[in-house]
Amino acid sequence: MSEPLEHIKHREILFRGPHHEPHQAQAAALILSNVEGVLHIQPAHPELLHVSYDVTLLTLRVIEELLVELGFHLDNNLMIKLRRALYYYSEEAQQEQLGCRRGHGNCTEAIFIEKYQQRPHGCRDGRPEHWRRYL
Repeated sequence: MSEPLEHIKHREILFRGPHHEPHQAQAAALILSNVEGVLHIQPAHPELLHVSYDVTLLTLRVIEELLVELGFHLDNNLMIKLRRALYYYSEEAQQEQLGCRRGHGNCTEAIFIEKYQQRPHGCRDGRPEHWRRYL
């Protein structure tokens, strides 16, 4: 079963020197190639990385935070910061809408749990919360 196209994001990650690794994009591609949710990685330039990923599993914020934690220097000019903030917000809003909040494991699992809780079934205790904790 293939993922819907709105769940697949295609982004550019720009790097900026000085850095001990002259080809930061190539080094980052090697690291991200084993990350779950990353579908395609293409270093287009020594400081430009094209990445495609499934937003139900990870976001651009997670990818960039990982790279910064590993010592990569991301480009931080004003336009990049504005674009980055827009991507962060829209991807996190999309994850919220899909039920893929941070801290929850599998997005699909979270969706099924939420749907199950909304269904009427006999496994509900009608007593108020304070009475359930009384004993």
